[in-house]
Amino acid sequence: MQLDVESLRTFLAVLDHGGMTAAAKELHTSQSSVSWKIKRLEERIGRPLLLRDGRTLRPSFDGRNLIDDARLIVETHDRAADRLQCSDLTGAVRLGADEEVATSHMADLLGRFKRLHPNTAVEFIIDASQRLPGRLERGEIDVAVFQMHGADILPTDAVLWTEELHWITSSNARHDGDTVPLIAFGEDCFYRDLAEPVLDAAGIGHHVVFSGQSSSAVRAAVDAGLGVAVLSTRYITDDMVIWDRSDTIEPLPDVYQVARAAPGPLDPVVEALYQAIVGSTDDQKAIAS
Repeated sequence: MQLDVESLRTFLAVLDHGGMTAAAKELHTSQSSVSWKIKRLEERIGRPLLLRDGRTLRPSFDGRNLIDDARLIVETHDRAADRLQCSDLTGAVRLGADEEVATSHMADLLGRFKRLHPNTAVEFIIDASQRLPGRLERGEIDVAVFQMHGADILPTDAVLWTEELHWITSSNARHDGDTVPLIAFGEDCFYRDLAEPVLDAAGIGHHVVFSGQSSSAVRAAVDAGLGVAVLSTRYITDDMVIWDRSDTIEPLPDVYQVARAAPGPLDPVVEALYQAIVGSTDDQKAIAS
């Protein structure tokens, strides 16, 4: 019996992130690829490793016994591979990102970058999509990952993935009155600039009832029935529904998550981090997805 590292990595991702779909997003691959790797692993072992419990997957008896060893194998493999690829690159780089970039994914990416380039230093800054381009122009950061409209994408930007947006509310509060209570992402809400013109064009009154700086705060406000929010597909939970009146207004545009480097020649350490970010999301790069 031979247990391949990537199948073990996939097995752990399914358990750590609560299912095949979430694991696929975390690993930046397709759900079918995740399913195939789990099936191949189970076939090699000859017994099931995951059992379905309603909508969730839980480890079988053999799956529970495998978890600790699988984690040790994957961590040892990654540490050895990184050590063998270790470079002599030196320097410091400042990376800015909006909250739409999964913190866990970015932490993993920066961890790998640091192992590959141990003599570098990375400063990681979370900020709003509206502010990050300006910070690049002013030289306050070297690389940024943020959301933007399709019309504003520069030829030098790398499109990482596409976000489909929806009008979302709680299943217990449909908000079908004349005036719409809006839930926004703080003072520099990127989605608010998209949402308000659509409502204005439809002659629908609106006012902000909740303003939160994080997606978790906005989701909590939606769950509490405070109002209507604009959210991307991956943030919609079972307790949320599409706002009923969204069928009567213009659809929201897709938005794009891009990577952008500061203008001008790039230091080698900045170029290396930029390429690492682009490479980590290559298989999600589809504007029409």
